[in-house]
Amino acid sequence: MIEGITNTSLANSQQETAGQSVSLGEDFSDFLTLLTTQLQNQDPLAPLDSNQFTEQLVRFSQVEQAINTNSKLDNLVALQLSNGVTGALGYVGLEASYISAEIAYDGSGATDINYSLDSAASLSRINIYDENSQIVYTGEAETSSGVHTFSWDGRDTNGNQMPEGTYVVSIDAFDNDNTQIETTTVVKGRVRGVEQQDGVTYALVGDRAVAISNILNASEPEVDATEEETEGGADDTPTV
Repeated sequence: MIEGITNTSLANSQQETAGQSVSLGEDFSDFLTLLTTQLQNQDPLAPLDSNQFTEQLVRFSQVEQAINTNSKLDNLVALQLSNGVTGALGYVGLEASYISAEIAYDGSGATDINYSLDSAASLSRINIYDENSQIVYTGEAETSSGVHTFSWDGRDTNGNQMPEGTYVVSIDAFDNDNTQIETTTVVKGRVRGVEQQDGVTYALVGDRAVAISNILNASEPEVDATEEETEGGADDTPTV
């Protein structure tokens, strides 16, 4: 993957390469005019040394090859950037599971939070924070090592429904020596679009940009019975 390259920097590079090509063409035209004038006015008894203008022609050729190489590289970079976005478009509309501590909660239903503990814990809690870093939910988490799933219904510890937005989940697990255990969280969210930043392709989930490399899998979102009835419409049996 190309790092540190944006569409803007690529456009600037392409513009610079095009400018160099135009400048080289103008310089070469001036050189030919000067060479022709010199040849027309040279002393027949002491002609110009052909090695001098041959060397100059070689230099022009080398510069032209370098500009052509830059142009081809610009085209390759543009192609890779385009392919990155094109490939990521397949995630749009899907429910993606990705490595992150941020939850894109849509304000309704429940969202699954997968987390793993590197080793068994004596104490483990799951904490969910809002965008202001205020804790909204806290509860006990699994203590055995391995992968676990917690389904958050979008309510705070007191049972109040939380609004749509971005939340942060933290798994605080400690062993018998009160040493914190390494944990990894995987959350889900509907992908609504893709974009590129500094040459990296991201999936847009809620208000967050998730690096494509952090997506573990994606699937069609589940359709509940209400949505199925809405899509299917009312009873199609004709009335008499």
